[in-house]
Amino acid sequence: MTIRRFRNAVPTDASRCFDIEAAAYGGEEAATFEKIARRIGAYPQGFLVLEVDATIAGFINSGCAHDVEMSDDDFKELIGHDPAAAHVVIMSVVVDPVFQGRGLSGALMDEFVKRMISLGKKSIHLMCREHHVPLYERFGFCYAKPSASEHGGGQWHEMMRDLPNA
Repeated sequence: MTIRRFRNAVPTDASRCFDIEAAAYGGEEAATFEKIARRIGAYPQGFLVLEVDATIAGFINSGCAHDVEMSDDDFKELIGHDPAAAHVVIMSVVVDPVFQGRGLSGALMDEFVKRMISLGKKSIHLMCREHHVPLYERFGFCYAKPSASEHGGGQWHEMMRDLPNA
């Protein structure tokens, strides 16, 4: 029997999360180990990991902002992050390629949304590549616009989801 468990990341998770990020994202799209460690330390409530049989299989990490500007690369360093802010900005939704195809990204997103609602957040924002737009639409996100971000090269698309009041 497979056992799934959601929890907030802790500092010792940084290495495994970095390995997953590097395996799933290409080149400069992947966050560095230092960025992942900083995100865990700065906002563990917004860094959700999913364990499958005691192995981290995937994660979502985020920060919060009062005014969301998705093309702001400084925010990926959590410059301007305020855990009390009403708007959540997802920086990574990633499942280890070994665990893909099992519905884990949907399970992660469902749990993440529930947690953000319980924290009283008003909206969730993210950027994705064009081929992921339909996936996030299935997760309840609406297409906002092409992004001005040049992160990792190529075109990004901004999506958002309003949250009900907790």
